[in-house]
Amino acid sequence: MLLDVNGKTAWAYTAGSAPAPGRPAIVFIHGAQNDHSVWTAQARVLAHQGHHVLAVDLPGHGRSAGPALATVEDMAAWLLDLLDTAGIDRAVLAGHSMGSLIALEAASRAPARVRALALVGSTWPMKVSDALLDMARTNEPAAIDMVNLWSHAAIAPGAPGQPQGVWLAGASRRLMQRLSQLNPAQLFHTDFVACNTYANGGVAAQAIACPTLFVQGRRDIMTPPRSAQALVAAIPHARVVALDCGHALMTEQPDGVSAALTDFVRGLD
Repeated sequence: MLLDVNGKTAWAYTAGSAPAPGRPAIVFIHGAQNDHSVWTAQARVLAHQGHHVLAVDLPGHGRSAGPALATVEDMAAWLLDLLDTAGIDRAVLAGHSMGSLIALEAASRAPARVRALALVGSTWPMKVSDALLDMARTNEPAAIDMVNLWSHAAIAPGAPGQPQGVWLAGASRRLMQRLSQLNPAQLFHTDFVACNTYANGGVAAQAIACPTLFVQGRRDIMTPPRSAQALVAAIPHARVVALDCGHALMTEQPDGVSAALTDFVRGLD
């Protein structure tokens, strides 16, 4: 689905779900150096259940025109503009990693627009090491390799290697490489800086009144569950679902993430 957001092309995957007034809407937001495709499995499951789904490509990612936006705040504002363009009055926002910060910020800015939040692989502050920031700026291919190594539990340092884990990490690595080719303007560095410098998470969390779900990977070493304890505690009555996987939850545990989202959304009715 192609949309015009602020005069620029924006792409959202709909899984064949046609928009309709009053139909429940779920909007999926990807993380750094990713695009809508990381949410394909979950989008299809929720669309099959009768929801209108939009898995977006953020500006400068995938099929959405650039440049990439430099702050979480700007990405949240863009997301709310996209909802206006798509004619979505209220939505469940589901974000992964950087996308979870975007969802959090958007919900705090426009609480009437957000029915519920699903924050996957989330934490705040979402700090990125100086070494990784520098690598993303000076050697993006190496940064891509490092992040994929640390994002997949089956091949992370100290984990026993598994063929499936190697295959999943390879697919994720290829996606990031493709995005690098499509947008050579240091996209990974831009995304990492946005995560690293987002300072409004504490204030945003205190403003959240809608139902909120955290989906965490027990073996996530990028955004460890323990690092999200303060964020979880700041949001009243937040639910937590823990899965046996790393940071790449939607690919390492596609059925588990889909089931968590299904149960969560069903409970909103």
